Amino acid sequence: MTYLHNIGKYFLMIREMFRKPTKWSVMRNLIFKDIDDLIFGSLGIVAFISFFVGGVITIQTALNISNPLIPKYLVGFATRQSIILEFAPTFTSIIMAGKVGSFITSSIGTMRVTEQIDALEVMGINSINYLVFPKTIALLLYPFIISIGMFLGVLGGLAACMFGGYATLEDYILGVQTDFQTFHIVYAFIKTFVFAFVLATIPSFYGYYMKGGALEVGKASTTSFVWTSVVIILLNYLLTQMLLS
Repeated sequence: MTYLHNIGKYFLMIREMFRKPTKWSVMRNLIFKDIDDLIFGSLGIVAFISFFVGGVITIQTALNISNPLIPKYLVGFATRQSIILEFAPTFTSIIMAGKVGSFITSSIGTMRVTEQIDALEVMGINSINYLVFPKTIALLLYPFIISIGMFLGVLGGLAACMFGGYATLEDYILGVQTDFQTFHIVYAFIKTFVFAFVLATIPSFYGYYMKGGALEVGKASTTSFVWTSVVIILLNYLLTQMLLS
């Protein structure tokens, strides 16, 4: 029953997020601040992980192709498919659930503990719109991060091929270009937009409705990370089933 109650509160929060909007002059500054914190602040970790994971995928693929009859360009093909279809949109989002999600939960939870949210309500401000809506809008730029992750993942695979001698530059590029389907990019970005909404709203929910003191802020951050990851994995399965089957 607790889970059903929380689901109901979650959808009520989403509905409330669009009611009684904050003045645009204020909202604009909040959105720009959240873009800086959530998007630009995450570029470094996403770039670092994507580059080296792309290299690891390439090395593992190359080492598992032991039959000399299998063409070497399949290394680039497998790296591209793995990064575009799964790693960039899904696993990066799970990583972001730890970084961005914890940041959102702890920042809103701290405002709840210090009674700043109560002060917003006293001033007649829709606190959910004020706190959650800017984060949701800011994370509409989340596909920008994922596109960089895709590029750097493929580039990391190229670097691994070049320095490890697993395939030639021509073979790797041929593999990246082989049987490329534009819909796979569309599929990845559809997932990315859905995951961005989850990353903005579930951590906000746990931060907004938390109770207690500073210790509970940490617990809420952990809980939001767990449930955000679970929802991302479930939605990943459902979206893959609907879009690729």
